[in-house]
Amino acid sequence: MKRIAVFCGSSIGFNNQYADAAKNLGIYMAKNNIGLVYGGGKIDMMGVLADAVLKHKGEVIGVIPHLLRHKEVAHTTITEMIVTKKMSKRKVKISRLVDGYIALAGGFGTLDELFEALTLGQLGIETKPVGILNTNGYFDHSLQQLEVMVKEGFLKQNNKDMLLVSDAIDELMYKMNHYTAPKMSKVVNTVASK
Repeated sequence: MKRIAVFCGSSIGFNNQYADAAKNLGIYMAKNNIGLVYGGGKIDMMGVLADAVLKHKGEVIGVIPHLLRHKEVAHTTITEMIVTKKMSKRKVKISRLVDGYIALAGGFGTLDELFEALTLGQLGIETKPVGILNTNGYFDHSLQQLEVMVKEGFLKQNNKDMLLVSDAIDELMYKMNHYTAPKMSKVVNTVASK
């Protein structure tokens, strides 16, 4: 993979493990020549991640909607900053730039981006790997909810299995590099092509 989109919180959280995970992922990406595409922020988790990549001479591309581009938020020393008119355009632009997605600890925005990437895979619109770095068991309850969705018939097991999970960067990257998208049914492909 040449570039990965990383979704993470714009806040830092209450536990240093989350910032450490962001920093370590950034270092890993830079050392393995994987470009970072992210929300373009300079504060908290986003800033820690971007700064770690930059410190180790990696590529960092920020994609930020115009409404969030102000001095307090936007990173000013990254490789490239792309400004979009709307949040929806930001997601499309990120999708076009990357070969995969990773979610770190975050809030509503992180979950929104994570599940949109999974939905694109479920519909066969994309075949890119989607991973979670599950630091400190942060996503355990979300993963339990997915189990409930399968049990109750609202999510197929093979679609749930599209989500790659690990609490270790090396293992998660191995899974992403060896990912094969599931075959979609003709019904799903027909809907996706309309």
